[in-house]
Amino acid sequence: MRCPAVLGMLLLLVALSGCGEVPDGGSAPGGGVGPRTLTIHADGGDVRIRVEIADEPAEQRRGLMHRTALGEDRGMLFVFDREQRLSFWMKDTLIPLSIAYIDSEGRIVDIQNMKPLDDDPPHYVSARPAMYALEVNRGFFEERGVEVGDTVELP
Repeated sequence: MRCPAVLGMLLLLVALSGCGEVPDGGSAPGGGVGPRTLTIHADGGDVRIRVEIADEPAEQRRGLMHRTALGEDRGMLFVFDREQRLSFWMKDTLIPLSIAYIDSEGRIVDIQNMKPLDDDPPHYVSARPAMYALEVNRGFFEERGVEVGDTVELP
C-alpha cells in the first residue's frame, strides 16, 4: 500500500519542477531560450539588457502581445535565419516599445519607436536588411545613447 504514497510524492516533485524562473540559457515554456544578457557597445559605454529569445515562428508571432509591463533593462530578441527587410506590428501589444534592427554583423541598422495596439499599415519596416530585432521599452535606446551604427554582442 506504499505505492500510492510514492506515486503521490513523485507527482508532487514533477509539478514543483515546473515552477520557478528559467535559468540563463535554459528552455522557456514553449521551447524558447530563457533570458540571456545582450550587450550593446554604444559611445556612452556598454548597455546590458536581459532578453528573451524568440527564434521560433510561434514565439515571433506572439512576441510581447498581451503583456502589461516589461521590466527595466529587459527586452525580446527576435532571431531570423537570414538578413531580410523585417516588418513588425503592435497587434495586441499593450506596451509602448522601441525596436532596433540589427544586421548579421551585429550592427544596429535602424531604430524606431512603436505605438501600442498599432496594427494599421504601414507596419514598422526596417530601413535596411536585418537578421535580428530587439524590442525594449519605448525610449530605452535614446535614454542610454544607443544609436544606429552601434554594435551588439549577441548572446
